[in-house]
Amino acid sequence: MDIIEVFERFPTQKSCFEYLEAVRWQGKPKCPYCQSLKQTPLKKEGRYHCNKCNVSYSVTVGTIFHKTHLAVQKWLLAVSIILNAKKGISARQLARDLKVNRNTAWRISMQIRNAMYEPDQKGLLQGIVEMDETYIGARRPRKTQKDRMDPDKNFKHDAGTKSLGPAGSRWFINRKQKGGIRPIFKAG
Repeated sequence: MDIIEVFERFPTQKSCFEYLEAVRWQGKPKCPYCQSLKQTPLKKEGRYHCNKCNVSYSVTVGTIFHKTHLAVQKWLLAVSIILNAKKGISARQLARDLKVNRNTAWRISMQIRNAMYEPDQKGLLQGIVEMDETYIGARRPRKTQKDRMDPDKNFKHDAGTKSLGPAGSRWFINRKQKGGIRPIFKAG
């Protein structure tokens, strides 16, 4: 989901809460403290009152959105920006995009990243995942000497290149030979 889709799907705070309720409770509010289904809606506050444990709660209790003064719409926008950033996004850039303080943007990004690892939070971050040129959980694999060697011709492909002719022709150079730079073969 991109930024425009976030604003189209969640134009108000109320639409954000309705979405969270549908995802988290499937239309049946449940107390996060005692798991009771007996509650009274407090419509003015956008909360529910549990009739069993006598506590009021909202859909954000126990999520990354709990105890925040920032609008849930900005949170969902931050989720979209962070997940769509190809090489990640800094807290300063996120702060500029959301028009919030740098420390707030850092906290938002850390909360979202932590939610990706917690099993009980993953319900809010489900759906189709598209990935392109992304390495997750490990460093990018390094090329070894074996990977760079051509088994048939026994020379390095990326030892260096130098253009020695008309446009489009490249010569691969062996820089480690005695007597200076010598072309090994012509490519293309």
